[in-house]
Amino acid sequence: MAGVTEEPRTELAPVRPGEELDWTALEHHLRTHLDGLDGEFSVLQFPRGSANLTYRVAFGDRLLVVRRPPFGALARGAHDMTREHKVLSRLHRAYDRAPRALLHCADTGVVGAEFFVSEYRDGVVVWDEIPETMTAPDSGRRIGFAVVDALADLHAVDPASCDLGDLGRPDGYLERQVTGWSGRWDAVSGYAVSPPVAALVDEVGRRIRADIPTSRRAGIVHSDYKVDNCQFPHGDPDRVKSVFDWDMATTGDVLVDLGTLLNYWPDHTVDPGSDAAFIVVPGMHALGLPSRAEIVERYAAGSDLDLSRIDWYEAFGCWKTVVILEQLHARFVRGETTDPRMGQRGDLVEPLARRALGLLGG
Repeated sequence: MAGVTEEPRTELAPVRPGEELDWTALEHHLRTHLDGLDGEFSVLQFPRGSANLTYRVAFGDRLLVVRRPPFGALARGAHDMTREHKVLSRLHRAYDRAPRALLHCADTGVVGAEFFVSEYRDGVVVWDEIPETMTAPDSGRRIGFAVVDALADLHAVDPASCDLGDLGRPDGYLERQVTGWSGRWDAVSGYAVSPPVAALVDEVGRRIRADIPTSRRAGIVHSDYKVDNCQFPHGDPDRVKSVFDWDMATTGDVLVDLGTLLNYWPDHTVDPGSDAAFIVVPGMHALGLPSRAEIVERYAAGSDLDLSRIDWYEAFGCWKTVVILEQLHARFVRGETTDPRMGQRGDLVEPLARRALGLLGG
């Protein structure tokens, strides 16, 4: 993202100062509630995420992932560890890209918040460059198509087939989503943006609310689907191995996921100086990913859904990202994180809101 502190360059790192947990309490809890944790205890952090705190915990050679919400005030319904545990303890039965959850802890006295534990999967996440093990011809295009194929496969899952029929309420899903994100924006809009920018975001929200499409089919919605939430096997650009970050997953209009993916997608066919410019991790434009039009075409080839309103879904994805950026910036302003990247997230609100407005007709 232009003008933003560079993302960490490593998948694992020592725990960031200020984001330590009570390691003694965590170790005791895990050894008490999970079998086979006999080795020496150690912790590293996944530093590249922006919100939930995610750690790789080792007991000798046994590796686990521990995930808890960020510190500070949380938006209602966000960072839902109970939901994420529920999804990942069941979805793996029908969708092998979902890491299996092993334990949920609702006792906030252990590490200061509820948390859950899942299996650790070895692999590579594509951020801002093609990994050395995947530098095959057309690897960027192959990675891009693998990402959209994994999304289409998720949307083909019958929630009832893995005991997730009660995950959400598909009826009225889009209307509730729009109302909920409007409320989140209202809660944080005063922290960083100027009155003209706030008015711009308000106008985007007004147009989103005024023209909600009719949902065609309900399925499992990831709600934050993007390239860097996908993991690949080392050396294989053709199939996503794992999908991460399920704390907002639900059942509803699956095209919301496609709109989210397009929102985060760098597109070499778009003038980087236009209002349609994309805000992505620096380096993603050079990956050689397919264009947005090719992604829509690939998804459409395996779906019978009407994609004629996909611009609305992409604009909705942009608008949600605007709100998330302001939530992250607000956490920094309130002193709830020491991550310097969060202090600059508010700078991205205006250009992304202008892109959303352009998708809605300007």
